[in-house]
Amino acid sequence: MVGNLKKFSRGLVLALASTLIFASCSPAGGGSSKEGNVKTVGVIQHVQHPALDSANEGFVKALADKGYKDGEKVKIDQKNAQGEVVNNDSIAKKFASDKVDLIFAIATPSAQAAYNATKEIPVVLTAVTDPVAAKLVKSMDKSGTNVTGTSDLAPIKKQLEIVKKINPNAKKVGFMYNAGEANSVIQAKEAAKAAKELGLEIVEQTITSTNDVAQATDIVCSKVDALYIPTDNMVVSARAIVAKKALDKKIPVISAEGSVVEAGGLLSEGLDYKSLGYEAGLMAVDILEGKSKPQDMKVKLAEKFTLTVNKKTLDKLGIKLPKELQDKAQFVGGEK
Repeated sequence: MVGNLKKFSRGLVLALASTLIFASCSPAGGGSSKEGNVKTVGVIQHVQHPALDSANEGFVKALADKGYKDGEKVKIDQKNAQGEVVNNDSIAKKFASDKVDLIFAIATPSAQAAYNATKEIPVVLTAVTDPVAAKLVKSMDKSGTNVTGTSDLAPIKKQLEIVKKINPNAKKVGFMYNAGEANSVIQAKEAAKAAKELGLEIVEQTITSTNDVAQATDIVCSKVDALYIPTDNMVVSARAIVAKKALDKKIPVISAEGSVVEAGGLLSEGLDYKSLGYEAGLMAVDILEGKSKPQDMKVKLAEKFTLTVNKKTLDKLGIKLPKELQDKAQFVGGEK
């Protein structure tokens, strides 16, 4: 009997020890989706279109290149808000309640939703024109908040200079945008300032939904010598309509995004969004590894711009491209 009691006691002690060891190795909170050293990254993309898709692709590639391949050292939860503010908010709140390790926000509405949802979880943004004006960071040189990332501030003055180069007699340039998108409002103000310096007049045409695009394009093209499309998510998502309507009226479309040119716009000295997303990914890795904190990091600007020209559109408009532009251009829609 005594022997049995000793065996029972030893067994009980071993069972309790095993339980304590298991508990000490288990993640706090019990319901967390994190396993071992696997990090969790929540991605909010405002809407689906080529530029934002490329930024997303670049981000994921940067993580993979640094050893954080999805499903291995990191779990990436991809969500698309379908252009709806309410969707951005619900996705961000879910990520915050799940206590993900980092949120990657693509475009201003998604970044604002993430920042509103949490002031503790690191947020890395991209495709945000002016993070300071959007009240996401205190300074471009040092964030001062839990947000950092890469800005898609476009060289608007340089792009408007191209209008004068392809048509020295141009006087009025249309600027179509969604007045409800903070990025676009900032760009409209910048365009007006740059145009004045170049002796041009900006003719604004606002929209509130993609259903407005066709009529808005017809209206603005009847008033201008060229049409400029900024990095506006709503307008860019309807780029094919804009390009066709403008071409029918023989109005060249200049854009901040190469995807507009691929859809039939004339040209763009635009951003490389994949590179922009890739740089954001590298910043995210530094944060995940504890090498940097968002509040101490600067928001980086795009450094790579590419002049893209649609050859078919160029021919249909009967425009002769100046040699300085032709020599550095990448042509789509036909042979050089």
